[in-house]
Amino acid sequence: MTMRAMLDKVVITCAVTGNLTRPDQTPHLPVTPEEIADACLGAAEAGAAIAHIHVREPGSGTPSMKLEYYQDVVARIRARNRALILNITTGPGGRFVPSQDDPKIAAAGTTLMNPEQRVAHIAALRPDICTLDLNTMNSGGQVVINTPGNVRRMAKVIREAGVKPEIELFDSGDIALLHDLLADGTLTGPALTSFVMGVKYGFQASPETVLYARGLLPAGAHFTAIGIGRSTFPMVAQSVLAGGHARTGLEDAVYIDRGTLAPSNAAMVEKARLIIEQLGAQIATPAQARALFDLPLAGSEPGRTPA
Repeated sequence: MTMRAMLDKVVITCAVTGNLTRPDQTPHLPVTPEEIADACLGAAEAGAAIAHIHVREPGSGTPSMKLEYYQDVVARIRARNRALILNITTGPGGRFVPSQDDPKIAAAGTTLMNPEQRVAHIAALRPDICTLDLNTMNSGGQVVINTPGNVRRMAKVIREAGVKPEIELFDSGDIALLHDLLADGTLTGPALTSFVMGVKYGFQASPETVLYARGLLPAGAHFTAIGIGRSTFPMVAQSVLAGGHARTGLEDAVYIDRGTLAPSNAAMVEKARLIIEQLGAQIATPAQARALFDLPLAGSEPGRTPA
């Protein structure tokens, strides 16, 4: 097994609202563009170098992909913080729910859409980072579909926008696909990756899984082990101990301690920061994270917000 030392500087990502956390699970979930932007700014003040952003319908809190909501969130953040690294999702649009009588017919809840549509907001906004999911898997009672061909189509738009993809890995087969995408030039290294751990039918959250997944990565890849639900903070520690970075936020969990709802995304970042510092590492600033992940300074390319 390849040895990796714990990093001196650990990048904290805060995933502030996500796609699956529901407003009925916690009253603290940001929903409107103003709330989402404020959550990102609060997370930054608490020590997050990266904010991971989804948007929602302001009235219902249901997931959305509307460009105007993303534009609103980004504008609000940039009006007050030009340094924070913005990481925008491309995950929605891959879910399939088969009809009971004819499984090749989509039932209610299906979100499958054209791959280019799933990344249209990335081409328009050109954030620093966007996620790129490689998983085709059972998700609850439904299925998420990301075929290699569709992933390549999405990656092409991301690459042409000059955006760094963060590769989301839900199981070991996804890492095999990552190697193929690097080999054929769809992606370029060093890869920026995350292990999504604790989703019921994907990677299970454990120290053994983190080390196993780490050992499958291409040389030089950066990684964050993300814990979903009760594994959120244990995986912050495990990721850092294994030589990776850290993520938390209300996308990943709603509790900050057993039985205690997290009052905010910022509070979750503060707890993650405390874990990291007690392990002997320091948190990275946005500028340090940009250098580590080879991200351009904001404003250094057309269409980007000046730093």
